[in-house]
Amino acid sequence: MIRYHARWVLPISSPPIRDGTVMELAGRIVYVGPRHDAPDAPDGADRDLGNCALIPGLVNAHTHLELTVFRGLLEDLSFREWIVRLQGMKVAAMTPERFLDSARFGIAEGVRAGITTYADTCDSGMVLEAMRERGVRGIMYQEVFSPSADPKAVRDAAARLAEQLARHDVFETELQHVGVSPHAPYTVSDPLFALVARSGRRIAIHIAESDAEHRFVCEGEGPFADAHRARGFPVAPRATSPIALLGKLGVLDARPLLIHCVRVSDNDIAAIAKSKSTVAHCPISNAKLGHGIAPVLELLDAGIAVGIGSDSMAANNRMHLLEESRAAVLAQRVRAAQSDALPAARALELATLGGARALGLEGRVGSLEVGKEADLAAFDLASLAGSADADPESALIFALGAEPAKFVAVAGIPKVWNWELLNEDLDLHGRVQKISEALGGWMAGHPRQ
Repeated sequence: MIRYHARWVLPISSPPIRDGTVMELAGRIVYVGPRHDAPDAPDGADRDLGNCALIPGLVNAHTHLELTVFRGLLEDLSFREWIVRLQGMKVAAMTPERFLDSARFGIAEGVRAGITTYADTCDSGMVLEAMRERGVRGIMYQEVFSPSADPKAVRDAAARLAEQLARHDVFETELQHVGVSPHAPYTVSDPLFALVARSGRRIAIHIAESDAEHRFVCEGEGPFADAHRARGFPVAPRATSPIALLGKLGVLDARPLLIHCVRVSDNDIAAIAKSKSTVAHCPISNAKLGHGIAPVLELLDAGIAVGIGSDSMAANNRMHLLEESRAAVLAQRVRAAQSDALPAARALELATLGGARALGLEGRVGSLEVGKEADLAAFDLASLAGSADADPESALIFALGAEPAKFVAVAGIPKVWNWELLNEDLDLHGRVQKISEALGGWMAGHPRQ
């Protein structure tokens, strides 16, 4: 039994508690409340976090941890060129062990930022091993690709996926789970989408992200359509919108996690809400890649569970959910021209309980409540004179910046203490540097046209 004391305890599901305590026993929360009312504990069971805000561990609703090493290598590209160059580097320079080290590095970065749960879409399949090694919570969605609707191509893709899932399933634990990600409409045919929808698996899909995708699905035109025709694949309009396509194919019936949802109409939002599908909102990568601002306020008003995601470091460059939440608030206020759109407290909820709801984990994590698992993160407020005492939620979202967490635990097991990552792999940075050099070599040999 351990009692964690902090200047502020933010349960998320109830108001902030000044001078609060969270008590953990066997990985679960057994008390949340004022320090002076906390049950007695054995000698040595007290951990005073000082002038900190103690919150639930942050939930990153969309990552590509295996792509962490691609940070800074794909700047200022069109979306189609970004994808083509990323794929070229992956094929030429990456190996399973390199993908594993990239995922390890990404998890270490995320844990330092207070992230305890990851919803990761992964091609190599190595992220599950990295999650297990670090003891973090997460779902690895195994990506599947096949743009051809030819029956043999669909059967081959399904067979490869079945083999991959069979390997992964034996490594599932209480903390780590496996799902499927039919990548996106421009890489997955209609028959393959429909097949995955019937699999009974957790599903995550990149959808309604870009103008190029919208044109491909709705008009059969644009850069993705040109690339498909160049490969000999027939192209024609498939639906009135990418979300409508998923509805037509029965994918929405599987209640998938819908990643991005930047270009969604009122009808799309109604369809998402009716299906009880959920959304991963990635404001910084949406902005950085020039895709636009997702209508988060409308999604929330429709009762859709929305979580915050960082996306990959190839698209974002930083993995800090509090900074991501700040970007979400500011973008919605610009879009709505309202100073009170998406309040800080709601944004913090999206980064914790909202993400847990989006992943179907709200019964286990996302808020500090008795009976839930003790995923915890504490951020130091000492440098924020005045603002933290007035409103700790606004301080975390607007004032803290990309500061590391002082303390992090997953299911009660400390991962960070006094800003130090525990059980750190001291050789990992050197191995990642060598991968970066190999990727740089590829870039030098393949200059942009």
